[in-house]
Amino acid sequence: MEFKNGENRIYAVNDEGIEVGEITFTDVGESMFIIDHTGVDDNMRGQGIASELVAHAVSKARAENKKIIPLCPFAKAEFARKKEYQEVEANRK
Repeated sequence: MEFKNGENRIYAVNDEGIEVGEITFTDVGESMFIIDHTGVDDNMRGQGIASELVAHAVSKARAENKKIIPLCPFAKAEFARKKEYQEVEANRK
Protein backbone atom coordinates (compact mmCIF):
# COMPACT_ATOMS: atom_id res chain seq x y z
CA MET A 1 0.00 0.00 0.00
CA GLU A 2 1.31 3.42 -0.96
CA PHE A 3 -0.03 6.74 0.29
CA LYS A 4 0.22 9.73 -2.02
CA ASN A 5 -0.47 13.43 -1.66
CA GLY A 6 -2.86 15.08 -4.08
CA GLU A 7 -4.51 18.46 -4.21
CA ASN A 8 -6.50 18.73 -0.97
CA ARG A 9 -6.36 14.99 -0.44
CA ILE A 10 -4.20 12.03 0.48
CA TYR A 11 -4.98 8.76 -1.23
CA ALA A 12 -4.06 5.11 -0.91
CA VAL A 13 -2.95 3.04 -3.90
CA ASN A 14 -2.67 -0.76 -3.79
CA ASP A 15 0.18 -2.80 -5.27
CA GLU A 16 -1.57 -2.87 -8.67
CA GLY A 17 -1.69 0.94 -8.76
CA ILE A 18 -5.43 1.14 -8.11
CA GLU A 19 -6.73 3.85 -5.79
CA VAL A 20 -8.49 2.18 -2.85
CA GLY A 21 -9.07 5.04 -0.40
CA GLU A 22 -8.81 8.74 0.21
CA ILE A 23 -9.07 11.46 2.80
CA THR A 24 -10.05 14.93 1.62
CA PHE A 25 -9.66 18.26 3.31
CA THR A 26 -10.38 21.94 2.83
CA ASP A 27 -7.97 24.68 3.85
CA VAL A 28 -9.24 27.24 6.35
CA GLY A 29 -6.88 30.16 6.12
CA GLU A 30 -3.20 29.38 6.31
CA SER A 31 -3.10 27.63 9.66
CA MET A 32 -5.88 25.09 9.58
CA PHE A 33 -7.71 22.52 7.47
CA ILE A 34 -10.95 20.58 7.76
CA ILE A 35 -11.04 16.83 7.15
CA ASP A 36 -14.36 16.51 5.36
CA HIS A 37 -14.28 12.95 4.01
CA THR A 38 -12.54 9.63 4.57
CA GLY A 39 -13.45 6.75 2.30
CA VAL A 40 -12.14 3.29 1.48
CA ASP A 41 -13.23 0.92 -1.29
CA ASP A 42 -15.77 -1.57 0.08
CA ASN A 43 -13.51 -4.51 -0.81
CA MET A 44 -10.62 -3.04 1.20
CA ARG A 45 -12.43 -2.14 4.42
CA GLY A 46 -11.25 -3.55 7.72
CA GLN A 47 -7.57 -3.36 6.82
CA GLY A 48 -6.76 -0.12 8.65
CA ILE A 49 -6.49 2.00 5.51
CA ALA A 50 -8.80 4.74 6.79
CA SER A 51 -6.82 4.95 10.05
CA GLU A 52 -3.60 5.26 8.04
CA LEU A 53 -5.12 8.05 5.97
CA VAL A 54 -6.01 9.99 9.12
CA ALA A 55 -2.49 9.38 10.45
CA HIS A 56 -1.04 10.83 7.23
CA ALA A 57 -3.28 13.89 7.54
CA VAL A 58 -2.09 14.38 11.13
CA SER A 59 1.53 14.10 9.97
CA LYS A 60 0.83 16.70 7.29
CA ALA A 61 -0.63 19.06 9.89
CA ARG A 62 2.38 18.60 12.16
CA ALA A 63 4.85 19.16 9.31
CA GLU A 64 3.05 22.32 8.20
CA ASN A 65 2.35 23.55 11.76
CA LYS A 66 -1.41 23.50 11.13
CA LYS A 67 -4.47 22.52 13.12
CA ILE A 68 -7.22 20.16 11.98
CA ILE A 69 -10.99 20.31 12.35
CA PRO A 70 -12.12 16.66 11.97
CA LEU A 71 -15.67 17.04 10.58
CA CYS A 72 -15.75 13.65 8.87
CA PRO A 73 -17.32 11.17 11.34
CA PHE A 74 -14.51 8.64 10.93
CA ALA A 75 -11.76 11.22 11.44
CA LYS A 76 -13.63 12.65 14.43
CA ALA A 77 -13.78 9.18 16.00
CA GLU A 78 -10.04 8.65 15.35
CA PHE A 79 -9.23 11.93 17.09
CA ALA A 80 -11.37 10.89 20.07
CA ARG A 81 -9.60 7.49 20.25
CA LYS A 82 -6.02 8.66 19.76
CA LYS A 83 -4.99 11.20 22.35
CA GLU A 84 -1.75 11.92 20.45
CA TYR A 85 -3.81 13.51 17.66
CA GLN A 86 -5.43 16.03 19.96
CA GLU A 87 -2.39 18.33 19.89
CA VAL A 88 -3.21 19.18 16.26
CA GLU A 89 -6.98 19.34 16.74
CA ALA A 90 -8.38 22.86 16.44
CA ASN A 91 -10.03 24.26 19.57
CA ARG A 92 -7.96 22.02 21.86
CA LYS A 93 -5.66 23.46 24.45
